[in-house]
Amino acid sequence: MSEMMHSLVEQAEDGVHADPCPLRSGERKPAGTSRAVAEKPGLLAHVARIFAAGTAMTSIAQPVLAQVEAEAVTSAHLFTSSQVIGLSVVIGVISAALLSTLWVVRQRGNMESESREIRSALSDAQQRISQYQALIADKNRRIVIWDGNERPELIGQLPPETGAPQDNEFLAFGLWLKSRSASELERAIDRLRGAAHSFDMVVETHREEILEAQGRVSGGRAFVRFVALNNLRAELAELKIERDRLLSSISAFQSMLDAIDLPAWQRDTEGRLTWVNHAYGDAVEAPTPDQAVNEGREFLTTVARERIRATATAESPFHDKISTVVRGNRTFFDVVDVKVPSGSAGIAVDVSGIETVRAELERTLKSHAETLDHLATPVAIFDGDRRLQFYNQAFVSLWELDIAFLESRPDNAELLERLRAAKKLPDQLNWKSWKETALSVYRSIDTQSDLWHLPNGQTLRVFATAHPQGGATWVFENLTEQVDLETRYNTLLKVQGETIDHLSEGVAVFGPDGRMRLSNPAFRALWGITEAEAKPGTHIRALGEACSQSYDRPDGWKTFAELITSFDDERRSSQGTLELFSGLVLDYAVIPLPNAQTMLTFVNMTDSVRAERALTEKNEALRKADELKNDFVQHVSYELRSPLTNIIGFTDLLRTPGLGPLNDRQAEYIDHISTSSSVLLTLVNDILDLATVDAGIMRLSYSSIDLGDLLDDVSMQIADRLQESGVTLEITAPAHLGSIVADPQRLKQILVKLLSNAANFSPEGSSISLECRREGMDFLFSVSDRGPGISQDMIANVFDRFATGAKSGKRGGAGLGLSIVDSFVSLHHGTVTIDSQPGKGTIVTCRIPSVDLPTSVAAE
Repeated sequence: MSEMMHSLVEQAEDGVHADPCPLRSGERKPAGTSRAVAEKPGLLAHVARIFAAGTAMTSIAQPVLAQVEAEAVTSAHLFTSSQVIGLSVVIGVISAALLSTLWVVRQRGNMESESREIRSALSDAQQRISQYQALIADKNRRIVIWDGNERPELIGQLPPETGAPQDNEFLAFGLWLKSRSASELERAIDRLRGAAHSFDMVVETHREEILEAQGRVSGGRAFVRFVALNNLRAELAELKIERDRLLSSISAFQSMLDAIDLPAWQRDTEGRLTWVNHAYGDAVEAPTPDQAVNEGREFLTTVARERIRATATAESPFHDKISTVVRGNRTFFDVVDVKVPSGSAGIAVDVSGIETVRAELERTLKSHAETLDHLATPVAIFDGDRRLQFYNQAFVSLWELDIAFLESRPDNAELLERLRAAKKLPDQLNWKSWKETALSVYRSIDTQSDLWHLPNGQTLRVFATAHPQGGATWVFENLTEQVDLETRYNTLLKVQGETIDHLSEGVAVFGPDGRMRLSNPAFRALWGITEAEAKPGTHIRALGEACSQSYDRPDGWKTFAELITSFDDERRSSQGTLELFSGLVLDYAVIPLPNAQTMLTFVNMTDSVRAERALTEKNEALRKADELKNDFVQHVSYELRSPLTNIIGFTDLLRTPGLGPLNDRQAEYIDHISTSSSVLLTLVNDILDLATVDAGIMRLSYSSIDLGDLLDDVSMQIADRLQESGVTLEITAPAHLGSIVADPQRLKQILVKLLSNAANFSPEGSSISLECRREGMDFLFSVSDRGPGISQDMIANVFDRFATGAKSGKRGGAGLGLSIVDSFVSLHHGTVTIDSQPGKGTIVTCRIPSVDLPTSVAAE
């Protein structure tokens, strides 16, 4: 019995734990079946526990029952009441165990029946799942299932040409889908799992394959089905993707065009605006681009639009510069308009600034070219093809090349060959190597420099600089004069050194630090110092101490040291004289030199000072003698005037009829006496006037003079003299000359002297002329004659006193007339000029300015 019980328990346990309908590998139990199976094991386990307890109790009671049965058979007569009670208990327990066993057996039969039903249901469900999986497991689709936070399950496959991974890397969508498709799919899956939002979308793989992704939620699970599209659906999906891509590109381009400051537009086939950007709207002063399109506001003129419509084709877009008015200003735009089947599209670039810069650049280049053309330095510029692009006039003059050849834009190598053929380049042992070196500038980044010694004796420093954009600039600096100047300079330094060493003047040059740079032997000899004491580098204070034995006063070397080492911004020269203890008299000069150097020179003026002193004494004696002479002349003149006045007076008295008649001889004598006395009186008056001028005491009495009256007085005063000379006077003057402010007496004296001088040198029967005219505030008086004239070597001396070079005059004179004229005109701040040609007469012109106010001016 015990063995039977154990067998029942084991079968019950096997029924509880065994799977009534096992699944094949890869298959999934139906959801309902799983829940039924999950509920049955609870009941079966409870029954099994009860059955196991009853079996255990039966097992424990079985030996007791056996013993009781044996004892009952052998010793039935021996039972007591207590034994009967114990036996009853044992029998009760055995009965309960039997009843429990019967109940368990019955329940196990029921469970086996239910288990068979469950196995049948599981088998049916598994068969249906297998059918469903067979339908799902297609090579053109794959399903991803998410059940809560569990690991997603993959069902099905996608074609290999899609590039989709077959393992769990399939869920890394960015590895096999394009980034845009992967990001959109991941966002859709997040919404599907989080908010149960279904989706249908098309994704694109890296291999340009199109897949359809469908997201759904069912029974608390989310799944996404990927389907490879074929034929028309694939083409439709591709077209949709292409459409989305084009719309995205168009949107991106429109956003970009809205962001740039370049007017852009799009038109339909009728030429009407369909879209414009913000820059277009701003250009036509529209509040928004849409309003510009709706109102048809045009950016270009009608003529420009018609021109674009007539010339633009699909093969050849319109591209040209067009001017239009934007915000009231004329602006130039570089317009590009493309014709497409749906109409046209265009964009305009504001090139007004570029045109301005281009014009400015052209002006700058032209200015630079003109500047280079005016340079004395030859310049040649070659372009990127090594052809001559520019040359200036100095380049032509240097190489003496034909203009036609230069205008043909020769190659640089060709130009060098031409110069070599003309024997204008330096002779080279290896011409090819030299030329390659010269032309290597086009491959160099540094400026190349070289010296060319031309056959004609010129020396050139040649600079060749490559351009960053290609080409090179050649500059030919003519060093011929510089080399010659350097040679001359070096020679001059040697000559100057020798000259300074052989000068009789002492010379010493000091630097800004007060140290000697050089000195000559004369300097050392004058100051009695040795060559060691005056060697270069000796400080001026040490030199002053060495020279103190000859001169130690403060105005000597102490002053020189202060001048040489001074920090004054304005360096000044100084001169003076020193008398040494030895008796030598030295003139010194402190002269600033360039480079903050100072030259100190000493000249031995001992003999000159002595001679000067002697000359000063002699000059003082001569001055005193001249003063005595002037005093004597003035005194004699005054003393002569009184007797002459008496003689003239008595001569005139003798001519009066009251004293009796004179015979012819007496009258002739009286005339001679009168004439000689008048000449002598005039001479005395002239001498007195000149003496007064020389003494600086003559004063002019200015007054307003009517020129008509002045000319009449002069004509009357000179009439006798003209009659005596047999000459006539012609006076030429405008009717309204006005008046002049001058000294009447001296002005009349000037004109009389000039007319007398002209009459004296004019041939008898001729005429002299007096012309008066006005130029501004100046009055010009010109006296002309037809006399023999004055030679050019005599004109410079005619105003000298006692100058009587001319010998053709009718009567001799003292030679003071023109000297007095010059003195009186100078007192009036005027000038006297003479124009004379031998044999053609003389013209003397006096220019006398008229003063504003009458004044008295002392003679200077």
